[in-house]
Amino acid sequence: MGKLTTTYHQISRSEWEGFYQNGVSPLSKSELEQLKGLNDRISLTDVEEVYVPLTHLIHLYIGQYEMLQASKLRFLQKEVKNSPYIIGIAGSVAVGKSTTARLLQMMLSRMFKDKKVQLITTDGFLYPNEILEEKGIMDKKGFPESYDMARLIAFLGEVKDGHRHVKAPLYSHEIYNIVPDEYEEIDAPDILIVEGINVLQSPANQQIYISDFFDFSIFVDAAPERIEEWYLERFGLLLDTAFTDPTNYYYPYAIGDREEAFTMARDVWKTVNLVNLQEYILPTRNRADLVIHKTAGHKIDTIYLRKY
Repeated sequence: MGKLTTTYHQISRSEWEGFYQNGVSPLSKSELEQLKGLNDRISLTDVEEVYVPLTHLIHLYIGQYEMLQASKLRFLQKEVKNSPYIIGIAGSVAVGKSTTARLLQMMLSRMFKDKKVQLITTDGFLYPNEILEEKGIMDKKGFPESYDMARLIAFLGEVKDGHRHVKAPLYSHEIYNIVPDEYEEIDAPDILIVEGINVLQSPANQQIYISDFFDFSIFVDAAPERIEEWYLERFGLLLDTAFTDPTNYYYPYAIGDREEAFTMARDVWKTVNLVNLQEYILPTRNRADLVIHKTAGHKIDTIYLRKY
């Protein structure tokens, strides 16, 4: 974990699970199955031992945030109003960010029954494939330059300011592109979870960071060789589900030679995803408030919580 150990509390899973226990799982096994990503492995034990203490910690943070916001507005002699608490979740492709985000959304919704908890992914702020091709960066999809960062920052600014019915573009992994004229609507949530590989990155030509809007941030971490295994495993599962749908982006690979398809996937991992991880994603890890570290089989073994 490198420098993280000097600025973070390093907490073993066995120690972490003892910080908060109520003996009640906030969701059922079938609900958990529906939340899981294609090849993400997570159990009710993980929920109870890792995510229950995490949501309790976030509960404490939200309480402090609300008190500070109210005090600040009173100091400024302004009307006290709620501003969304925004949680950012970062990490590599295939590391399990989406499962973490969906799980937290459900758990926080049940913890805060009177609050609206919404989730958005930054995939929708990728430039459409046509624009990526025009720019000559289709092979850098997922790299910082492939995102419309100005649009993402403007979106987060509107949400944070409490605007209603803020629209975000919709991305489809089936067509591997932005869905034309379709949007996701964020409507004045109390808590917004923002998940994506780029959420802790510093923009190239912007004076505002995406993370400036975050009140709590999480980085899902694992060794690159582990993530490569999960990436290739997920690719195989995508092939297994795509061969019946000619409109699916993976259909040509699904009906073609499987060995050639995996050769292509390994090349994409090495030349695109690994490079993106090493050069742009991993350097943002030490900006997170909390790091969830995974080992073989997506098993969470260590939590790193920022000291200050």
